[in-house]
Amino acid sequence: MTKSELIQRISDMNPHLYQRDVERIVSTIFDEIAEALAHGQRVELRGFGAFSVKDRDSRTGRNPRTGETVHVESKRIPFFKTGKLLRERLNATD
Repeated sequence: MTKSELIQRISDMNPHLYQRDVERIVSTIFDEIAEALAHGQRVELRGFGAFSVKDRDSRTGRNPRTGETVHVESKRIPFFKTGKLLRERLNATD
């Protein structure tokens, strides 16, 4: 599902809301999650999961095209851990 599909689905489920307002709400939620992660904070959505940031150390890597060794800088990456309710829902048998 893309962001625009999510906005459309929420708009369809809530006909009393304008689509532009739904778009603003969805964008604000995503922006706030990204901003919190950029500041190293953890974002937890109960029943859904938690977003956090992990640090990767610098290392020596290899260019797959040339085989040449290259230095890879340390970096921060986003990490998502699913919540219990989401895992149960994904693994439920219908």
